[in-house]
Amino acid sequence: MTCPCSLSRFRWLRRLCTLVCVVVGCCSLPPANAQNLDKPVTNIDEDISAFAFDAGGRIVYAVHRGFKTKLYDLEHDDIWLQEANGKRRRLLEGQKFNRGNQPFSYIVDSFRWSPNGHLILAQLLTTTVVDESGKAEDNFMTLLLDDSGREIHIAKADTVIPDAANAAWSSDSAGVVYLSEAVKPRQLFSMKFTRLATGSMPSFYEGRTFLDVAWLPTMTYAIAVEQDHGRTGPPRLQRLDLFSDTDQELATLDGYEGAISVSPSGKMIAYFIDREILEVRDLASPNRVARLRVGLGVFHWSPDESRIVLKRSIEKKSGDLVSISLPPLAATAGHDIPVTQPPTVSLLHGLTFREFAISPDGRFLAVVAPGKRNLLVFPFPR
Repeated sequence: MTCPCSLSRFRWLRRLCTLVCVVVGCCSLPPANAQNLDKPVTNIDEDISAFAFDAGGRIVYAVHRGFKTKLYDLEHDDIWLQEANGKRRRLLEGQKFNRGNQPFSYIVDSFRWSPNGHLILAQLLTTTVVDESGKAEDNFMTLLLDDSGREIHIAKADTVIPDAANAAWSSDSAGVVYLSEAVKPRQLFSMKFTRLATGSMPSFYEGRTFLDVAWLPTMTYAIAVEQDHGRTGPPRLQRLDLFSDTDQELATLDGYEGAISVSPSGKMIAYFIDREILEVRDLASPNRVARLRVGLGVFHWSPDESRIVLKRSIEKKSGDLVSISLPPLAATAGHDIPVTQPPTVSLLHGLTFREFAISPDGRFLAVVAPGKRNLLVFPFPR
C-alpha cells in the first residue's frame, strides 16, 4: 500500500507537482512558413517536463519516467537531445541517476545552454526521503552535463550543485553563477559562483539578497532585483558586474511580482510589478519606461524586440498565447508612469499550452500541450 507525497509549491517557480510515493513498513526543422496546427514541423511525442533550444536549432528535453522499487514509486526524468537534422539520442537515463543513500525523486524543471553550445545546466526539483517514517523534503539542485551525455565534475568532485537555482554559465563556459536560498521558504536568494576547475569561489555580493536575477546574453553582468534581508525596503533594480563588486542602481521599483527577462539584444528589461502590470525599461536610459496592463503570465521576447509573446497563466499551468506589441518607451519622473492596455493577437487559434519557447534565431515557436504534454514546434508567426 502506498501513500502519495506531493511537492510543496515553490513560490519563485510557481510549480505544483507530485514527485514521490512512499511505502511505510523526429524530425528536422525545415524553413519557416505559415503557421499550420495540423502539421507542426516537429512533434516529439513524449511526456515532456522541460526543454530548451540552442543557438543552432538543437533541442534538449526531459521526458517523464517513473519506476518502482521494493518500497517506493519514484520519478527520474530522462534527458534527450534532438539534433538539428532530427536525430534523437538519450543523454541521461534517469533511473541510473542517484545521489547519496536515500531514495529520491526528481523532475527536470528547466535547461540552460552554455555560450559555446556544448554544455547544459539542468535544474532539478527533488523530493528526498529523509527517515524511516517516510518523511520527505523538497529541494532543488543543478546538474551539469555536456551534449554527449557526459556528466561534468566540478573540481573533480560531484556533477551537481546542491541548492542551486536559476543557474547560468559564465561567458567562457568554464564557470557557473547561481542563486541559493537565503530567506526561507524561497523568499530571498544569495548569489554564488563556482568554477569547473577549482570549485566554489567567494561571492562579490556576499551578504546581499535578491528576489530574482536575469542573466545577460554575454554574461559579463546581470540585472538583479535586490531587497534587504528584512524585506523592509522597496525592491531595487541593480546592474551587477559578475567579475567584480561593481554595481549600479538603475531604479527603485514600485513592486516586483516576478518574470524578469532581458531582451535578446540586452538593451531592455521587462518584469511584472504586480499581478496585472508589465513594466519595460531601457537599460541604457533607465528613466525611459512603459507600463502595460496585460495580466500576470509567462512571456518571451520576439527576436526584433518589437513585441512579446505572453502565455496568460503562471509557469507550468496551461494558458493561451497572445502576441503584444510594445509601445515606445518614454522618459518619466518619479512614480507617475502611465499604463496602457495594448491590443492582443491570439496565436495558435487560441488553444492552451503548458509551456512555450521561441528559438534563438526567431524562426520557430515550440509549445508543450497539456494532458499528453508532447512537444510541438511551429514556424514563428509573423
